[in-house]
Amino acid sequence: MSNIPENGTHQIIADKECIFYDGYWIRYYPTPENTLANRKKLIDDLTRRAFHHTESGINTPGERLEEAREAYEQEHDLAKKRVNGAMLAGALFNRASDIFNAIVDLEAKGVKVNHDNELMVRCGDYFKEALELGKLVKHYSGHEGIDELWGEPFKAFSHPLEQLFESRYRKIAQSMNDIDRVTHQIVLTFTGDEYFEPAIPFVLNYSRAAKQQIEVIKQDKALFTVWPDFVSSRERIEQFNDTLPITTDREKQRHIDQGVKLITAGTQLITYLSGARVPMPKSTSEFLEQCQYYHESWSVKR
Repeated sequence: MSNIPENGTHQIIADKECIFYDGYWIRYYPTPENTLANRKKLIDDLTRRAFHHTESGINTPGERLEEAREAYEQEHDLAKKRVNGAMLAGALFNRASDIFNAIVDLEAKGVKVNHDNELMVRCGDYFKEALELGKLVKHYSGHEGIDELWGEPFKAFSHPLEQLFESRYRKIAQSMNDIDRVTHQIVLTFTGDEYFEPAIPFVLNYSRAAKQQIEVIKQDKALFTVWPDFVSSRERIEQFNDTLPITTDREKQRHIDQGVKLITAGTQLITYLSGARVPMPKSTSEFLEQCQYYHESWSVKR
């Protein structure tokens, strides 16, 4: 029989309550009570987080929705139209949030708003359209779309909160897996490398800190321990890169320069994954290919 726990299993690990999903024990937080006020807070938090981790310039105010739609429909250059579509998606999200906030305010004043109310229907329609346009929105790195993160505010509006939180744990587990894949490939690539093998313990430490950071919410007191560990671990890798020698041997210098670029790219990708808390398959796959190319290019010359 397998010893692997079932998804959703709870356990106390290192004095913290954890829940198991897809191979990882993740810090557990109770699901909020299913009220409109809690949904409002979740939608606001998730919308703010989505804009924080996506490309700049697309956080279009809801009151400019009609302008954003007109610009999108009239643009014919495909590259520009993608950006206009991302701006329209931002306006749709903000308009939906504005309506939902108004509904919550009405309920707080004792006015009951049913799910089939025109405002609720229109709010849902705006969220759906924003979700459909989410494929046009890129991560702030410019590497790839990040529609899984973009879809979370809509899920907070339309799904049971228990289902939303289960989805959150699954995405964290998938992101942790991507972090482990990136870390493992860095270790394989630089083991035996005279210049970069000493960096491996720093990368492993950063990977550990990144997986701890990914599971902590900002309201948790643990953040004051986890975040400094995360940032200082990344700084140690940057400091290591600064200590590498400069040589007059052009071939060795090229090897060092390419190695620094690779470790920097891997560190950035771990940072992106830990921040967004959703998998980034395109960026992860591309980085693994870069590592493979680097390893094949230099292993023969060692």
